[in-house]
Parts: sequence; structure tokens; C-alpha cells
Amino acid sequence: MPIINVKMTHEDGGATKEQKEQLSQKLTQAFVDVFGRGEKTCVVTIDEVSTDNYAIGGKTITNIRKES
Repeated sequence: MPIINVKMTHEDGGATKEQKEQLSQKLTQAFVDVFGRGEKTCVVTIDEVSTDNYAIGGKTITNIRKES
């Protein structure tokens, strides 16, 4: 069973339920189109990560956003 895992920063209240549903549907359809397997075999998980828990170059996204 394939698992597609999406990790993204949680910003501005995070993704809505509708956005997550649409993302899951489109990722599943892309999997079906590429691999020709049924959508019932595809699992999509979405992890929203606090910008305090996500860093690039040793700086958290929170601090990078403040510097911009």
C-alpha cells in the first residue's frame, strides 16, 4: 500500500479541511495516473509542522519570517 506523506508548515491557521481534502484527491489521482493502480490502495497523510519546529540553515522558519 503506497503512502504519500506531505509535510508543510502550519501558518495562518493552517490548511482548511477542504484544502486538505482537495490536496489528497489530487495527489491520489496523480498516483493513479502514473502507476495505474486503484485509488483505494493509496494513503495520503498530511503533517503540519509549527514554524518553531522547522528550521533551514540553523534558523527556525519563525525567525526567518521575522527577518524578511
